[in-house]
Amino acid sequence: MAIFSYKGIDKSGKEIKGTISADSLSPAKSRIKAMGIMLIEINEQTSKTLKKGSSGFSFGNSVSIADLSLMTRQLATLLRAKIQIVEAFSALVDQTENPRLKITLSEIRQKVNEGSSLAKALGEYPKIFDNVYVNMVDAGETSGTLEIVLLRLADFTESQLALRNKIKGAMTYPIIMMVAGGSMIGIIFMFVIPKITKIFITQKRTLPLQTQICVWISNFLLHYWWAAVLGCFAVYTLINKYIKTENGRSQYDTLILKLPIIAPIVTMINVTRFCSTLATLLQSGVPILASMKIVSNLVSNVHMKRAVDEARTSISEGASITGPLVKSELFPPMVTHMIKLGEKSGELEPMLKIVSENYEDQVNTKLSGLTSVLEPIMMVGMGLVVAFILFSVVVPLMELNTIKR
Repeated sequence: MAIFSYKGIDKSGKEIKGTISADSLSPAKSRIKAMGIMLIEINEQTSKTLKKGSSGFSFGNSVSIADLSLMTRQLATLLRAKIQIVEAFSALVDQTENPRLKITLSEIRQKVNEGSSLAKALGEYPKIFDNVYVNMVDAGETSGTLEIVLLRLADFTESQLALRNKIKGAMTYPIIMMVAGGSMIGIIFMFVIPKITKIFITQKRTLPLQTQICVWISNFLLHYWWAAVLGCFAVYTLINKYIKTENGRSQYDTLILKLPIIAPIVTMINVTRFCSTLATLLQSGVPILASMKIVSNLVSNVHMKRAVDEARTSISEGASITGPLVKSELFPPMVTHMIKLGEKSGELEPMLKIVSENYEDQVNTKLSGLTSVLEPIMMVGMGLVVAFILFSVVVPLMELNTIKR
């Protein structure tokens, strides 16, 4: 069964566009005709044709974590109801609204129907189904507990989505404040100060240093704003390019781990990601060495990632997982202690789950407090800039007023 996009005209003469699933082109045309639509154009949709039709932006064709989580939970529910996997995917294709996901699910259904394993079929779409997803499905298929693994996957993706949304939510207000404050200061420099500067020019007086600086900034922004924009863009591009290098990324992540407010949050997020993902993979039956390799790719900080890689090597040599983590001094003592206890007691997965839940709560608390910490800092910063402008402009104006009297 394939997905076809069509364009036609209904009985009222209105142009209609839509998609329909059918075994082949002929049944698709018949179904459209039965709907009372005069067909103008019809094309089979595949993931390749969807890529060719895109303009480089994927606002309407991307698959969000929310879409993926919902699809995973629906699939798990259908499988628990003892519905055949091919029929389950047929139902998902009909229910899914996201165009890219609908086409992808249709292609996966076809591959599974032809004898491919679900994990192998999913692995052909790495931009939608990452290594964690594919390996967990593979473990579920091997152990015969696919529906249970899919429910864990749905919970896992939902928790990752919730964490991402909380991070975005915590950063939204500071970003709005920066944009609004920067715009206000820019308007003052570009439109208010030039008018006041004309008064100073007519008086032909020597201006204080702070006023000269303020006037210079105003003239620069007024006449060379494009240079400021290009300069900011160039600096951002160069820094971003340098960060992508091995040495640059190492230095950047070292700096991040030293920042007073940001460092604890970054550490907690990486610890939460490490523990929750490893616990989910191990509970789903994925071997620990494969699980550690997958988790290593999910840890964003290169220094913490290096510690995880060393821990994986340590496990392959028959040693403990905690040694390299303790040696790195990047993982909090409570985390390494709990993991060590889990290894000794044979309850590593529950211990990892406890740690991830504990640190997830701490991340939520830190993110909630981040706005309250940044707000006064930003207010003070903008206040100092405004005070500098007022001091630079008002003092000379007062002096002029005193001379006139």
